[in-house]
Amino acid sequence: MAIRKIVTYPADILEQQCKPVTAFDKKLGRLLNDMYDTMIEFDGVGIAAPQIGIDQQIAIVDIDDESGTIEMINPVILETSGEQTGPEGCLSFPGLFGEVTRPYKVKIEAYDRKGHKYTLEAEEFLARAIQHEIDHLSGVLFTEKVEKYLTEEELEGLEQE
Repeated sequence: MAIRKIVTYPADILEQQCKPVTAFDKKLGRLLNDMYDTMIEFDGVGIAAPQIGIDQQIAIVDIDDESGTIEMINPVILETSGEQTGPEGCLSFPGLFGEVTRPYKVKIEAYDRKGHKYTLEAEEFLARAIQHEIDHLSGVLFTEKVEKYLTEEELEGLEQE
């Protein structure tokens, strides 16, 4: 397992549609392990393959709750409902934060590292993190959805609420 270098904006790969995963093998398992270690090293709650320079539909979310680590390969959003607005940041935009409105609930279908299909429903912050990472796989960046950029002070104020 290795810590990978985070690709930062304006790298082209961050704005490209990623290719679907077709091989569920040991190499994929090692990549997922590296992505997890990289996410933890840089204090993230999610990471997508293009953020480490890999053009594949792979993302991980771990918001440090009972959901544990969610590995999403070739994920598809099936349903969304409701609305929530909250702060977001991104490992590919160090030090940049903004308020983003996203659906409150999300239902996805994806594959795990062994190639088994699963569905997952999430709400609140977990739903936000999942949608943020799935956006990366389509080349959509959170900066395209920011309604208002936040200063460090504003962000700290929101975290204390």
